[in-house]
Amino acid sequence: MTQSGGQHMPVAGRLFIGLMSGTSMDGADGVLVRLAPGQAPEVLATAALPMPGPLRDELLALNRSGADELHRAMLAGQALARLYDETVRALLAQSGTEAGAVSAIGAHGQTVRHRPDLAYTVQLNAPALLAELTGINVVADFRSRDVAAGGQGAPLVPPFHAAMFQAAHERAVLNLGGIANLTLLSPGAAPRGLDTGPANVLLDLWCQRHTGQPYDDAGQWAASGRVLQHLLDHLLASEPWLALPAPKSTGRDLFNAAWLDERMRSYGGPAPAPADVQATLQRFTAQTVADALHQAAPGAVDVLVCGGGARNPGLMRELAACLQRPVKPTDAEGVPAQWVEALAFAWLAQAFLDRTPAGVPQVTGARGPRVLGALYPA
Repeated sequence: MTQSGGQHMPVAGRLFIGLMSGTSMDGADGVLVRLAPGQAPEVLATAALPMPGPLRDELLALNRSGADELHRAMLAGQALARLYDETVRALLAQSGTEAGAVSAIGAHGQTVRHRPDLAYTVQLNAPALLAELTGINVVADFRSRDVAAGGQGAPLVPPFHAAMFQAAHERAVLNLGGIANLTLLSPGAAPRGLDTGPANVLLDLWCQRHTGQPYDDAGQWAASGRVLQHLLDHLLASEPWLALPAPKSTGRDLFNAAWLDERMRSYGGPAPAPADVQATLQRFTAQTVADALHQAAPGAVDVLVCGGGARNPGLMRELAACLQRPVKPTDAEGVPAQWVEALAFAWLAQAFLDRTPAGVPQVTGARGPRVLGALYPA
């Protein structure tokens, strides 16, 4: 990946914007990127806008059934589209780019239900409104086509990871958002991938509940506690989803406050100190990743990490200890960890416009490759 700057000759290619607000719901990340065949993406601008507190609270509430939820969901989707519009305007202003020069925006929306076992998935968004506000084509609803073909609809990013991080050896790419997912890359083979379980979702939840902070900054609170092995064993043994074979995906539908509260109630040990629970949850994330990798790709030589968890040195140390192989942020390969998912949705928007199938059956279990997304013209 290259970052523009200084004097250079123009590069052939099209401009795309990728937008992502992940399971952690801490904000909207955006990139403006030039994509050209056979060349590394050229990032022209990046922007990260915080999620307004009331919107975050409403999106979290909409992960559960509630009163008048259809009406509330529509309003939340509109509010999210307006946050996306602000992000797009920041990208255009930063780069001096006119909206008409951008081929499309890839906007994933906010997942509030993910039930591929029941053949549906819901990402709140208002892509028609976003197209109206920005004057740019919007590609959205990336999961539904794969789910309709019998797939999990997630993870979506393995084909982009393959385009960016393929090596001459077996490698894994780990995304640590609210949920953790792995992409498994082997030379000459199609990428594989799966969700492994919670990344930051339980860590953030426990931290907010006991410290009032939105997340455990740099894992400092977890570092003040100790891992409770009996609690860790209980968390690992009590969730059947963890033992399911790939393809599989998950989300807040499973790993949420009710899930954690039930495990804490059924834990047979003495009442643990909150910091010890945080340390144990951090190890739980690392151990579930390690277990999934050891089962699915024991020959992986190294692990590249992206997403918000890559900025948590405590979690990165736990991963290195559990994985027993080199673990490093994707920055080491020239792609800043914070922007990988937003870049992926710019790439997926390009794939849609080109009618290139981006659904990978080896990842999702769909009946075949599918073109992903739906277009909302400007």
